[in-house]
Amino acid sequence: MKFVSLISSGIDSPVATYLLLKKAEEMILIHGDIRPFTDDREIENFTRLAKHLKRYTSSPIKIYLINHGENLNVFKQNCNNRFTCVFCKRMFLRYAEKIAKKEGAEAIIMGDSLGQVASQTLQNIRTIEQAVNIPILRPLIGFDKDEVVNISKEIGTYALSILPSNGCNAVPNKPATKAKLEIVLDEESKIDINKLLKKAVEESELISI
Repeated sequence: MKFVSLISSGIDSPVATYLLLKKAEEMILIHGDIRPFTDDREIENFTRLAKHLKRYTSSPIKIYLINHGENLNVFKQNCNNRFTCVFCKRMFLRYAEKIAKKEGAEAIIMGDSLGQVASQTLQNIRTIEQAVNIPILRPLIGFDKDEVVNISKEIGTYALSILPSNGCNAVPNKPATKAKLEIVLDEESKIDINKLLKKAVEESELISI
């Protein structure tokens, strides 16, 4: 099986990727470059994580770096900022689905853990996943934070995931926790989603580790 994994430089998604590495004949990592909403250290931290994860498999790993910062700014300028995290994850799923079709991958891996952060309430997960039609695998869905942290320490990703960076400063002060699909679709209709998607994927960078 070939999987596409949406992977950040945080704690959860590297663990989710690790848990499914043994099932993958090939793994495609997709990382969103959200600069200017973070700093250069975030990309450096992600690269270190990807190199570390590569040690756990003999299967091929391909990495796409997506320029998401420009698209994120479009959402911030034109849509209700309360839904920024939902817009963001819906776009990441669209990137992943498009690349999965291109690469012949069968599913997307996400690091969601139910209720852990605002974008991972059951309502938001449901609204986010309806952006695509490809299967989504969530190996951490029933884990609590301590369980995920313990695994990350066991596999050596924890120290890399907590390296300093500015994080994401696009996160709203009061993010929506119960985003209704019809409202999100209405907000997304204010911009040309397909144009943003096409440009981002076409201009994505394949990086080697």
